[in-house]
Amino acid sequence: MIRFEDVERKVERYHPETDLDLLRRAYIYSAKAHKDQVRASGEPYLIHPLSVAGILADMKMDVATVSTGLLHDVVEDTLASIGDIKGTFGEDVANLVDGVTKISNLGKKSKEEAQAENLRKMILAMTNDIRVVLVKLADRLHNMRTLSFLPADKRKRIAQETLEVYAPIAHRLGMSKIRAELEDLSFQYLDPQEYKRLKEEVESRRASTEAFIEEVKTRIAQRLTEEGVEFVRIDGRIKRLYSIYLKLKRQKITLDKVYDLAAIRIITKEEKDCYFALGVMHKYWKPFQDRIKDFIAMPRENGYRSLHTSVVGEEGYHFEVQIRTEEMHRIAEEGIAAHWKYKEGKGSDTSEDDAIKWLRRMAEWQQDVSDAREFVDSFKLDLFPKEVLAFTPKGKVIQLPRNSTPLDFAYAIHTQVGDQCTGAKANGRIVPLKYQIQNGDVIEILTTPGHKPSRDWLNFVVTSKARNKIKHWIAERQRAESVEVGRKIFDKEAAKLRLKPRQVLEDPQLIKFLNDNGYGKIDDMLAAIGYGKLMARTVLIKFVPPEDLAEIEKAKASKLQKVANVVKRALRLGDDRILIKGVDDVLVYRAPCCSPIRGEEIIGYITRGKGVGVHARRCKNAANLMVNRERIIEVAWMTDKTENPYAVKLSVVTEDRTGQLAALTNTIANVKTNIRNASTDDETLNDGTRKIDLTVDVSDLQHLERVVSALKGVEGVIEVERLNATAQSA
Repeated sequence: MIRFEDVERKVERYHPETDLDLLRRAYIYSAKAHKDQVRASGEPYLIHPLSVAGILADMKMDVATVSTGLLHDVVEDTLASIGDIKGTFGEDVANLVDGVTKISNLGKKSKEEAQAENLRKMILAMTNDIRVVLVKLADRLHNMRTLSFLPADKRKRIAQETLEVYAPIAHRLGMSKIRAELEDLSFQYLDPQEYKRLKEEVESRRASTEAFIEEVKTRIAQRLTEEGVEFVRIDGRIKRLYSIYLKLKRQKITLDKVYDLAAIRIITKEEKDCYFALGVMHKYWKPFQDRIKDFIAMPRENGYRSLHTSVVGEEGYHFEVQIRTEEMHRIAEEGIAAHWKYKEGKGSDTSEDDAIKWLRRMAEWQQDVSDAREFVDSFKLDLFPKEVLAFTPKGKVIQLPRNSTPLDFAYAIHTQVGDQCTGAKANGRIVPLKYQIQNGDVIEILTTPGHKPSRDWLNFVVTSKARNKIKHWIAERQRAESVEVGRKIFDKEAAKLRLKPRQVLEDPQLIKFLNDNGYGKIDDMLAAIGYGKLMARTVLIKFVPPEDLAEIEKAKASKLQKVANVVKRALRLGDDRILIKGVDDVLVYRAPCCSPIRGEEIIGYITRGKGVGVHARRCKNAANLMVNRERIIEVAWMTDKTENPYAVKLSVVTEDRTGQLAALTNTIANVKTNIRNASTDDETLNDGTRKIDLTVDVSDLQHLERVVSALKGVEGVIEVERLNATAQSA
């Protein structure tokens, strides 16, 4: 159990001349504020801020940042305010604490929306002071280390967020040590059975692999010495579990086919020695030509520098080798924290750091994104490193993600260039807008003044800037169309109620209606009517005198009754397992593109003339639907379970062995699940595997997860994948 004295000694060791008074006062304040609070583990709550401060001290952060680690939860979890922190510890610490504190007043927002709002706040705070995210990473790391004490559903949600947001942020900032631990911990809770199975398999090979590593280290040291190459040390390690898991999944292989399970790292004194060492490795071990990478001459965008090669020895053993200097190694492990230059009273001078430039550029690109969830989704796209370098005809270098298209290139130059793009040339030849740019391509963008973006572009652009600009234009156009449609519906309904539309729109009572219902202006209300989220009659009926309304209702009673009968028949045709929040009389159906099942996160999308289509959050079309936020409506599964099962199609990749189909069907039967259909390819695939398609009946998502987990446990099974289409309710 960490103590304050441990944190204090760490800070004093790397910064002996600093005044530790701030740190001591922060500890006392945190201890008093969190008094009587306990964590889910039953430990005193103070253990958590102390551990976070300890992680920050291990990063060799300045006293203000380590003090923030001690104070990071006091505003969120106690009666303390940001004003209190500012008055006691100063503006610098107060700003850091505010940056990592969740937004407390989010009204009626859903849990997912609140999560997105808080992530957005943290991301924007990062652009002003990178220390905010370093505190947040330390906080998340300790929470992940103690995640086992939380309920299963909460563990899974936090682990998923860690894998999707925090581990990639650590990677983007070059902090490989923290990233690696976050990924392995997330893997442990997201797929515990696979994690356990893989860990046991790796452990069974550990003794022989470590013996091999020690032997290779000795031989490499001997060869380097013989060749006169100076080196500091040689390290060896077994690949991380999550890294192994990704490789197995990506290449659809088993562990015995992972030839680079062992990795060797050569640490040299100077940069020139890195290249000398690489030459020695290739002299005595045979290299794989496509696995030689020079990240010293061409560093990764997160600042990572090293030489990589994969080699094979006479005995046939493959292993990976990384060669770098001590300084390169420190930056590779600690990332932006290694660049930290403490200045008394001024924090860190990282204004020109590439990571900060990327954050600020990303924030500028998101300025048109008003929705927090969309902002976070775009941010996730930007977390992954850029891998393609292309050139304008004038020689300017444009960095883009892998698989980027000429449209991504155009929007990277300027929004107007992207909007007006009608064609492109790569190296002087006309290419389609879907063309995937290759390293070194010279891209020329062809434009036509007045041309506008197309919705189809969303199907193949890669960068968040391009995607957001296209979505912004589409949303503006659709909003204008919806305002126009809403106005026509409003006028028509007003005529039915014997009202003059202009008089209603100018009535002060309408302003009160707009304010009470969250509409900023009249066009917002008309757009909602045009989208079908608001009935014009709901607004207009407030302006009809009671006696006139009675007369109108009486005259149309028979007609309304007929409409009601039609609605009832329509409702019986709909999906009675799903509720539309706030709406009763609307047809509901499960979207065939993803066929969601009970227990999955779902969203509703208003489809003109068809009612509300319900999609799973995982649906491949969900991102495109989010372009038009005003047509999204909240939906939920009914609490009472139906007896009718869902038919779900699964694709199982397995080793080609006798009796494998029987083993799968027996496993499914053992978990009391009905099989509707089972089929297999006639031929074995090139890699010695076979694909088997199964259609099974499940009652909800948990039932499906049990089936998938059971199938993964069958010997020889490599991958189990759920297929989106064709799954229908029984």
